Amino acid sequence: MPQEPTVKESLPSDLSSLRETAILNIRNSLRPGQQQMADWHSGQLAVSAVPGAGKSTGMAAAAAIAIARQYQRSALGLSERRRQLIVVTFTRSAAANIKAKIRKNLKELSLPPSGFVVYTLHGLALNIASRHPDLSGLQLENVTLITPTQGHRFIRTAVEQWIARHPERYSRLIEGIQFDGEETERLRRQSVLRTEILPDLATTVIHEAKSSGLLPEDLLRLSEQTLDEYGILRVAAGLYEQYQNLMRSRDFIDYDDMILAALRVLENESARRIEQNQVFAVFEDEAQDSSPLQTKLLEILATDPNNPNQPPNLIRVGDPNQAINSTFTPADPIYFRQFCEDCNIQNRLATMDQAGRSSKIIIDAANFVLEWVNSFYGNAKGQGDKETRGQGEQLSPLSYSPGQAQGTARQSPQVGEPAHGAASPTLTSSPFRPQKIRLVDSDDPQTDANPQPVGRGLEIYTPRDINHTVELLSQRVVQLFSQDATSISAAILVRENRQGRWLAEALSPICKEHKIILYDVGERDRHSHVPEEILVLLQFCDRPHSPDYLKAVLEVFVERQLIPTQDLNALASVPEDFLYPGPLSAPQPEPAQKAARLCRSLLRARLELPLYQLIPFLALTLNYDQAELATADKLAERVNQQIAGNTSMGTMLGVLSEIVSSERFEPVETEDLEARYTRRGQLTIITMHKAKGLDWDYVFLPFLHENLIPGRFWVPPQSQFLGSFTLSEVARAQIRANLHGQSTLPDITQAWEQAKYLKTAEEYRLLYVAMTRAKRLLWMSAAQKAPFTWSKPENLQSSAPCPVFPALKRQFPGCVL
Repeated sequence: MPQEPTVKESLPSDLSSLRETAILNIRNSLRPGQQQMADWHSGQLAVSAVPGAGKSTGMAAAAAIAIARQYQRSALGLSERRRQLIVVTFTRSAAANIKAKIRKNLKELSLPPSGFVVYTLHGLALNIASRHPDLSGLQLENVTLITPTQGHRFIRTAVEQWIARHPERYSRLIEGIQFDGEETERLRRQSVLRTEILPDLATTVIHEAKSSGLLPEDLLRLSEQTLDEYGILRVAAGLYEQYQNLMRSRDFIDYDDMILAALRVLENESARRIEQNQVFAVFEDEAQDSSPLQTKLLEILATDPNNPNQPPNLIRVGDPNQAINSTFTPADPIYFRQFCEDCNIQNRLATMDQAGRSSKIIIDAANFVLEWVNSFYGNAKGQGDKETRGQGEQLSPLSYSPGQAQGTARQSPQVGEPAHGAASPTLTSSPFRPQKIRLVDSDDPQTDANPQPVGRGLEIYTPRDINHTVELLSQRVVQLFSQDATSISAAILVRENRQGRWLAEALSPICKEHKIILYDVGERDRHSHVPEEILVLLQFCDRPHSPDYLKAVLEVFVERQLIPTQDLNALASVPEDFLYPGPLSAPQPEPAQKAARLCRSLLRARLELPLYQLIPFLALTLNYDQAELATADKLAERVNQQIAGNTSMGTMLGVLSEIVSSERFEPVETEDLEARYTRRGQLTIITMHKAKGLDWDYVFLPFLHENLIPGRFWVPPQSQFLGSFTLSEVARAQIRANLHGQSTLPDITQAWEQAKYLKTAEEYRLLYVAMTRAKRLLWMSAAQKAPFTWSKPENLQSSAPCPVFPALKRQFPGCVL
């Protein structure tokens, strides 16, 4: 990599020599890929890092060395003022972690812990916007950051306003692909559209469009390029417009507004120079999770105002193979992939492919999954291997290339232009970027790098059913914890929270018997939903004839597994007939009768119990466990105190709504959550998504079935009157096609196929992330029988394994047990 010549030091020779020695010591403690970061002087640098490669360690070392160089330049009079380094991370916990590492390195360099700031992306944007309120348009003392619950409420209101303003288009959606005009069916479709389809479309499109810099009028222009009979993008643009009007009228902002506000500031030349003059470089971690506008913000800040045509002083570190958020956020790994390719052309790509986290057998397994998936989805020969695909539905390789690579001119982005690489990035047909994990060198400074495996290191099981899975898993857990429970860490990674809840119930007696601490991460999350669930039930008790409130309470019952999964829209469309069917009403099926009985019991309690007893009764009705009951008792005490002197259902609902919307009932955390998840002597149950960035000695991956990984894009039966696709995913694919530089937008069929491909690719990346969390033992299983849906775990049926699972068994026959 070309570097600037080193400036001759003219500081006192003893200080200069000591500092250069300290810099050299830090650099020599790094691996080759990390050293390329440490050797950075200016310009762009892409760093593609594998799991466990030490990204934060390398970035912290590079940051400290870059700050030391700034001190040198200032002392030599080569810089008029000492600028600061901006380090951007994805989460607050990651920000705290890298800040501590930078300070430690600065101490070794005998430098004060200054010269840098660490932000999350939204924190950085808010900081810029707050310094220039006239330019950003955000008067922070007058606006409120919207919470997810409030956002949901605004979405629902926007849907109702859109329906009122566009009755013809709404009627066309009700008609769907065919409609006989029957009134009950009309009511059912109205319920589905108002409470499910349109809110989902609005949520997806608003976040996708706003975070990409698209306004409602931009979506309207895009809609002219499509010919679908529903006018999906036109509907989405209308919903987006209503949402924005609501936000402005009530002085709310969301996280995307922070980025847009910061960019408005940087449109002003004077403000832009002020901000740029404070920064000598920007280092970004987890770059694969950045949206185009976020990248654009960083590139503008990293540009030298005195040399605007030079590449920005920007290091972006990430792993496109760990991009697991792109199907529910606008973060698309295509952008970081393109950035890596552009930097590679200029010899500005560093590869951190050595990792010391895991044993060799675990690394071999992860590398095999990467190669197999890429080969399968990029090579038509994969179609002939039925066993490899599993025993279920056959998968076809999909080729998706949304755009061709354009020129790679190195010019600093200007405000109003797309971020670098955003105009026309290239996405290959492979879900993974070809990059193998390599073992570290024998003299690597990491202690216990690539540790010796426990047992076979990789253990692959095919239990008879999910109950046999628990039996095998618990036997292995007891065996491992009986050896040295206090010094090991272990986790069970699940794809769905419902799997975690079922596992926690099944393993709890065994863990108690053997004195093993079992920590279910999802249980804590469920406790935070107690106020919201209680509010839903009380709203129904107050207005039982509201179809929306009735459907909401039925959804809670389904989630709590108190009633079977069924078509709730059909039940909620005519509340009177459902709750109190007359003699001429059609007989209700047993699942509907059970739901009606539960609802009537709530209404009886509302009439017979005093208000202060309602919340404890509702908690018992929902079959809360001990911890949830304690949370409900705490909630009841607080509500009753606040309504004292004005006891009525209206005041109780008002207090509860305030608690839910302000999210003030969250428990105060006295410990870093990530530390709690990885605590030694503990068996943690956590989802694969939340496990990203963490690691354990032993990792268990049960329930690896095809219907979850890679899964199938499944259109719910209640939504199929529109066709065999979902409006939100079609709209998302069309918006991304525009952002990726496609000359024409895909039609509904093409957009749905692209959405399915992106979902499949991301699920395999999620499996890769889960596998690479393990240090000494990776335990994997796919039972022969499993539930089709985990809302009914007792209904077992033959279940095909994840397609890569049989291939792993063939590749590692000595690990099959």
